[in-house]
Amino acid sequence: MDRDTFIITVYCLVVKGYQAVAQQYSIRRGGFAPALTDEEVITMEICGEYFKLSTDKDLFAYFRDHYRHFFPNLSDRPAFVRQAANLWRVKAEIWHRFVRESGQGDDPVQVIDTLPLPVCTYTRAPRDRCFKLLADYSHCAAKKMDYYGFKLGLRVSQRGMITHFPLLHARAHDVNHTNALVEGFGGLCPADKGFIDPFRQPLLFDRYGVKIITPARSNMKEEHPRALRKFCSRIRKIVETVGSHLTERFAVAKIRVHDMWHFQHRLIRKVLAHTVMVFLNLQLGRDPLDLDGLVAA
Repeated sequence: MDRDTFIITVYCLVVKGYQAVAQQYSIRRGGFAPALTDEEVITMEICGEYFKLSTDKDLFAYFRDHYRHFFPNLSDRPAFVRQAANLWRVKAEIWHRFVRESGQGDDPVQVIDTLPLPVCTYTRAPRDRCFKLLADYSHCAAKKMDYYGFKLGLRVSQRGMITHFPLLHARAHDVNHTNALVEGFGGLCPADKGFIDPFRQPLLFDRYGVKIITPARSNMKEEHPRALRKFCSRIRKIVETVGSHLTERFAVAKIRVHDMWHFQHRLIRKVLAHTVMVFLNLQLGRDPLDLDGLVAA
């Protein structure tokens, strides 16, 4: 589809989700109505993230210059940014609705992994004042990088939709975040070697029905059938693809804000944008993770 059709399609999905949320919660209690509707703001955020416009400044300038006919009341950037940030809870609820409506949240096989989230460059970390009591130093073995910030937990369905994304402490090892990643889930959970824990895994299976499958280390004996190991190895690649999308297209590792509230808002926006793209691909019968081919250049 072309960009115009894409923006209209996303707007229709957002309106449907927003109306469902508005029936359950009171979004506004008083005051003057904003110039832009909430649905228009969320639509621009989602489409802007897909178009690789990761900053509010670039996003606002693009739609003001190229799609003023779609959003005629788009004129005040501070008001737009403020309204977008205030809608973080609404966007989270819309994301939940997409996961439920697509049925991906009930997938019996979901992959878990973590992603580094730097909040500033490593050399600037000692002078950080914005996240001093929250962020911490860590090392990502997969990317061979030291960083200062957080970890993004990811739980992804077999079709590539993010079903859970807790923000985690950076210093703790991945295995210490296992409970947070499988919260509310029961089924098969392929994971990498960072989640090997002979004590925790049997407990999770007995208490919550979560079966975590990890590849064995060189000094360990394989416990699972070869067919299951091959299946889990193939499925684990899905979360790596999703992590690549978030890092490269949605620039999740380049969120530069001054407080946790805005950091959370930006993170939810990026995850919602990815979820909408996967949802659209599923509705169109396309490869769910083929984001580049969704909109014609």
